[in-house]
Amino acid sequence: MDTSPDAYQELSHATWALDCAVSGLLFVFTVIPFAMVGAGVQDAAVATLIGTMLCAATLLRRRRPLLTLAVTTVACLAHVWCLAWPTPSLVCVLLVTYSVARWVPGKLARIVLVIGAIGSVLGPARWLGFLTSGYIVRADFPLVFHLLATLGCAGLVVTCYAIGRRVRESAEATRQRIIAEGERRSLELAEREQSARMADVSARSQIARELHDIVAHSLSVIIVQAEGGRALAKKQPEQAAVVLDTISETGREALAEMRHIVDVLRGDASTGAEYAPTPGLPEIPEMVERSGGRVRLYVEGTPPAVQPALGLTVYRVVQEALTNVLKHAGPDATATVTLTYSEGLIVAEISDDGLGSLAAAGDGRGHGLQGMRERVTSMHGQLMAQPRAGAGFLVRAILPVPLKDSQPTKEMR
Repeated sequence: MDTSPDAYQELSHATWALDCAVSGLLFVFTVIPFAMVGAGVQDAAVATLIGTMLCAATLLRRRRPLLTLAVTTVACLAHVWCLAWPTPSLVCVLLVTYSVARWVPGKLARIVLVIGAIGSVLGPARWLGFLTSGYIVRADFPLVFHLLATLGCAGLVVTCYAIGRRVRESAEATRQRIIAEGERRSLELAEREQSARMADVSARSQIARELHDIVAHSLSVIIVQAEGGRALAKKQPEQAAVVLDTISETGREALAEMRHIVDVLRGDASTGAEYAPTPGLPEIPEMVERSGGRVRLYVEGTPPAVQPALGLTVYRVVQEALTNVLKHAGPDATATVTLTYSEGLIVAEISDDGLGSLAAAGDGRGHGLQGMRERVTSMHGQLMAQPRAGAGFLVRAILPVPLKDSQPTKEMR
């Protein structure tokens, strides 16, 4: 709870009304009756004035506790100086002691203990001298009375102070707990927002990889086939039709995959986009075949049944590597795709005999290699991409297969 003066000014009207009611009750029960039955007119007037000061000071005990303490101290000194007997209005001292301990922060609140200790000595010393006058037979009896009265007054002050500090500490602990809870919720909200942003970035990266792989590979195949078809149209017209069929099929498949991605992004359940099959291990031979006669495929081992994400990763790695071959290796380069299936492991190796380091020095392979590396890393695999000794380029992806997914499937075409 804020203990600054501004915080006290913001206390509710209900609290202010409560303080007024407490001060009024103290005045009614401690000042008015004593004024009516006072020992003398002059003493009764002084006692009424001092009692009124004490009761009025309690009105500000929450908002200005130190001012309340100062007014109470002045009133008590006047009480000791002017009156030789205690009055009921001194009960206000206990309420003020509690209020200072409750509302004043830090060690400053201990000043009330010092003032209370002084009052515990001065008050009984003044009052017992009057009360015991003419009634004491033994000389040491007033000293015992004074000691007991001092201890009693001091005990009441210390008790009220301890209660006030305890209430303050409890309120402070509650406040700190509320602040900590608010900070925890803010941190959780920030973490959720951060996670959402990271998920959004991841989704954007995944979409970018998919579009890059689909468009880049398909266009590369179309361009290579078109260039080859133009040469075949003059020498072997019948083969040109086959090339045109390949171009048409590649274009249709690329368009279908792009529509699939768009439907997923739109969340269009009517198209069944979320349940449409994604390319995987069984589709690799067909994709290699469409790349032209410059690419050969070798398969070692039996392809396992894997999760769609893993199958798609292998497919895209091979696809992107062949795209780079078609785009950068040169018109006369050939490529070899080797898929090795062993227990718990898939190794995809794509090598060519093209330009190699010269092609790698350009900027054409950068985004594709980055996409392949991101895909392989997301599957806890390893990717190596580097020029071969002499000529050509080599891409090798090593991907672990979870044991539950490593069941063999039918032979690939």
